[in-house]
Amino acid sequence: MTAYERVMKALRHERADRLPIDYAATPEFHAGLKRHLAIEDDEDLRRRLGCDLRLVSGRFVGPSHIVPGAGVGAPGRDFLGVVWKPVRNAFATYNEIAFHPLAHVTTVKEVLEHPWPSVDWFDYTSLADEIDRINRNQRYCIEFFVGGAFETPWYMRGLPRFLMDLVECPDIAEAISSRAAEFYKERALRAIEQAKGKIDLVYSGGDIGTQRGMMLSPDLWRRHIKPYSTELIRTFKDAGIATMYHSCGSIVPVIEDLVEMGLDILDPVQPRAKGMDPVGLKARFGDRLVFHGGIDEQHLLPHGSAEDVEREVVRLTEALGSDGGYIVCPAHAIQPDTAFANVIALYDTALAA
Repeated sequence: MTAYERVMKALRHERADRLPIDYAATPEFHAGLKRHLAIEDDEDLRRRLGCDLRLVSGRFVGPSHIVPGAGVGAPGRDFLGVVWKPVRNAFATYNEIAFHPLAHVTTVKEVLEHPWPSVDWFDYTSLADEIDRINRNQRYCIEFFVGGAFETPWYMRGLPRFLMDLVECPDIAEAISSRAAEFYKERALRAIEQAKGKIDLVYSGGDIGTQRGMMLSPDLWRRHIKPYSTELIRTFKDAGIATMYHSCGSIVPVIEDLVEMGLDILDPVQPRAKGMDPVGLKARFGDRLVFHGGIDEQHLLPHGSAEDVEREVVRLTEALGSDGGYIVCPAHAIQPDTAFANVIALYDTALAA
């Protein structure tokens, strides 16, 4: 069975030869795992872990002073005008926002006059050939990241100010969300067209949850964010492409909304966040959603033993994947304080499940 077939069966809630598997890690952990396994090539590592999905993103051809891709992945000024600076902790370097280009605006007119990026800054003409190379030996599930209508606005505005906008001047908040969604939708549609129908899964996202609950009230989200997030889900669902949405934290009050918006896959199922117990979510939503993630990255992977990880993978594959509707994956990018043995236990157990 091909990787693509496994993912498609999961979307139909059908059992395959095994559950589909995915992988995400910080650059530091990713490089360390390759050294630990004596693997040099990224693709060889993904095959060793049994990863069934492959992400494609095209090529940035915009102004040379702009960071290629989203600034969260690299320091500098990104295509939205957000400036990111590296911050180092004991284990890794993360990029944090140093400048919000819309922090000063007081009118919708200023939002619309901001120098928004051009879709022409992104080149997808070679995407079909790239996908053909990825699928040369077997077909994988090809995914493309769209963007989001909540995180991008607060990156540009500043989180406290954007949250206040939602109450004090929602016209400004909606103008930013609308413009961001418009850009991301147009960019994704161009990528899909130039990929010649070879993109299988489109995912959007933006963290709207914290450890204890939502970052904003469900009603505010529904009123001012949901319409634009819907554009980044329903557009592609109606085109026959599978959809995934990413949000860390506790988002239980709006999961029903996400289903109604056309969502197929919920990522990442952060199990230690309030209300996000995978078994409970499966009972409530498992006939309508596929779950992606769920292997605890806050405590289990960095602090448990390989045996603890193996037991949890078995538990979740049985609980979430009994009908096939589960993609095995950590609940976030694997952090560099995680033991290699624990991650190997995760993937070897998932491969054998």
